[in-house]
Amino acid sequence: EIGKIYLGKVKKIVDFGAFVEIFSGTDGLVHISQVCDRRIKNVSDEIQEGDEIKVKVIDVDQQGRVKLSRKEALRDAVPAID
Repeated sequence: EIGKIYLGKVKKIVDFGAFVEIFSGTDGLVHISQVCDRRIKNVSDEIQEGDEIKVKVIDVDQQGRVKLSRKEALRDAVPAID
């Protein structure tokens, strides 16, 4: 469901991001640009295989591939300061 936040498990780190299982049999890609707010060279500088991380579903394409964002999940979890 787009916009929903899940606690997922990092299954595989690749050059362009990380594959995260959000529930049994369903995983999605956190693109390197969606790992954190700042630009990073290596995904493994921020997350490791086996880590449990919060991710937000930002899109599901026509092939059913799930696109995830860690930075949006972290942003949504931080209360706004007035």
